[in-house]
Amino acid sequence: MSFKSPAAPNTPYFTPAQKTPAGAALSANPPTLFTPIKIRDVTFQNRIWVAPMCTYSADNGHLTDFHFSHLSSFAYRGASLTIIEATSVLPNGRISPEDSGLWTDSQIAPIKRLADFLHSQGQKLGIQLAHAGRKASMMAPWLVKERGKSVVASEDANGWPNDVMGASAIRWGEGFAMPREMTAQDIRDVVNAFRDSAKRAVAAGVDVIEIHAAHGYLLCSWLSPISNKRTDQYGGSFDNRIRLLLEIIKEIREVIPSGMPLLLRVSSTEWMEKSGEPESWDVESTIRLAKILPALGVDLLDVSSGGNNEQQAFSPYNDYQVDIAGQIRSALYENGIKDLLIGAVGMITEAEAAKSIVQNGKEGPRDPVEIESERGQKTKADVVLVARQFLREPEWVFRVAYRLGVEVQWPVQYLRGKFLRGSNI
Repeated sequence: MSFKSPAAPNTPYFTPAQKTPAGAALSANPPTLFTPIKIRDVTFQNRIWVAPMCTYSADNGHLTDFHFSHLSSFAYRGASLTIIEATSVLPNGRISPEDSGLWTDSQIAPIKRLADFLHSQGQKLGIQLAHAGRKASMMAPWLVKERGKSVVASEDANGWPNDVMGASAIRWGEGFAMPREMTAQDIRDVVNAFRDSAKRAVAAGVDVIEIHAAHGYLLCSWLSPISNKRTDQYGGSFDNRIRLLLEIIKEIREVIPSGMPLLLRVSSTEWMEKSGEPESWDVESTIRLAKILPALGVDLLDVSSGGNNEQQAFSPYNDYQVDIAGQIRSALYENGIKDLLIGAVGMITEAEAAKSIVQNGKEGPRDPVEIESERGQKTKADVVLVARQFLREPEWVFRVAYRLGVEVQWPVQYLRGKFLRGSNI
């Protein structure tokens, strides 16, 4: 008998093989939250994903050892997908001078290092490709003295306040730079940049790509009739305002492997219904967009909200975005659209809540739309994307499993550190 520790395959250094990836259910008949889900050629061992989180810590767009430590800590503790923060496709598309980027080939290597490690642990890596648009060239939030305020990063702080651009020359709000209206060449440059960054992401070994069209950043601002006042083929009607996004989706889908999942994050509403504006981007607009996405090769809609206008008005509660995700999912099913998965995000902190969001009934996964969970609640999404709770508890997947009474795999090196039975976790 050999007692030699098997090594993880296809890894440029020794690390023990994880025969079963951390976070995979070992219990029989686990809740849906801990059942695998396959999207194209990629299988995820559970339905808990790490959402992108800006950290304002990159070195001229390059990930550093901080990002390696930060992101890997969630992945090898059981999250089935860890998504790298908003990664700019152009230098002027960063939120801050310290944002991550993928506009040049030298930025591939640190992402590949991270991908290689996650793959050695049996885990998956995603990346969110983005352009900040009119919310670009800002200071990191901890550098701003007054909480909630924003300050433009000047050229002395490595910012580009004179090279901020948007659908129209409309400032996001107080404390932000005045953008220039994008020209036809700017539009072509952005589309090409998303395409080329997607190619680099594939070269870096990521498993999933997400397009960022939420929170008031570039693509989000093009969708809204409040921030997009163009009179050309990219402005005015709904079809014109979504044109840039659709062009980018098509370009990315063409250059990534057919088996790679493509996600899209949107602000499902900009919360401007009470603003007095005659029209805004709302849930019905998102449903209309969602119906188009499967034919373009988008596999999952990541449902967020807000961030496009300082006058937005809403009262957040724990399920305020989750409920919208469920509304969109139901609308798609009612229209016979069953090939677009839905991701729920926002204020998901408790085990039972995460379980109830994705729980399927006896009828089977995603059929019919009015699936009732064992708690009498409708299935609202197919996966949950969690951010800040992972900052508080990097081992959140293990805690959720423990609280739900589900036995899951831990990393082989950590098996002796599993929660003790009866512990107050």
